[in-house]
Amino acid sequence: MQPKVIITCAVTGNLTTRENHPGLPVTPEEIANACLEAADAGAAIAHIHVRDPETAKPSMELKHYREVVERIRAKNNALILNVTTGPGGRYHPSDENPAVAGPRTTLMRPEKRVEHITALKPDIATLDLNTMTFGNEVVINTPANVKIMAEIINAAGSKPELEVFDTGHIVLAQDLMKAGVLTSPAMFTIVTGVKYGFPSTTDVMATAARMLPRDAVWTGFGVGRMSFPMAMQAYLLGGHVRVGLEDNSYIAKGVLAKGNGELVERARDLIEKLGGQIAGPSEAREILGLAA
Repeated sequence: MQPKVIITCAVTGNLTTRENHPGLPVTPEEIANACLEAADAGAAIAHIHVRDPETAKPSMELKHYREVVERIRAKNNALILNVTTGPGGRYHPSDENPAVAGPRTTLMRPEKRVEHITALKPDIATLDLNTMTFGNEVVINTPANVKIMAEIINAAGSKPELEVFDTGHIVLAQDLMKAGVLTSPAMFTIVTGVKYGFPSTTDVMATAARMLPRDAVWTGFGVGRMSFPMAMQAYLLGGHVRVGLEDNSYIAKGVLAKGNGELVERARDLIEKLGGQIAGPSEAREILGLAA
């Protein structure tokens, strides 16, 4: 069992809406405050997406990322910042001609998806390895594009967080490590509960964890009602945990969470009841091999 457990809080994500949770942080100020709240509750890492403040829709605007980072750093220099590069990979085949992109397509050049990483140089940058059905669309992360993004993330001095949704994504990571594109020890996140990816079961998470390189540091989580069960399963299997409004809006069946802080508090309480100890940001940096 790992001596210290890192809690990551994914505060807003890409798909959760205010219909799911009326308190979902949307503006840069709200997102920054949610990260600070999560840190106060025990999270060592904040996983950050940004939204258009007017429409609440997912955004890739550098100015929004910059404002979030600057607001956090003005009050907390210790919190580890994990900034997404996930948006920009979705393809919606139009009904008339599947070869023509439909209106929900966000697909863009890989260099564009990591411009904010080059500019802001966060501690960690998410690198999704999934090409898969996602809702009614397809997420496309080809090996060539992943390689380009990984090289830019590495050049920025950020650590790639390799998000894997199925077994083939772990094999892709292994191939990229053999090619020298990704370095060891790597940081993985095992995502469960996304339809057509890993289901949220003990056997599947254990299998995924066994497939990872032996020296990998990994986090696991589940989507929706399996958020806390899979977070605790990750801890029991030797991994770290992630919670937050990106993944789950509820603190209990039918009871909306007050916010990200309450979700982190619940995860911390459960870990400590199982005999674990929470890693602070400096301890998490040491575990992950990040600069102090």
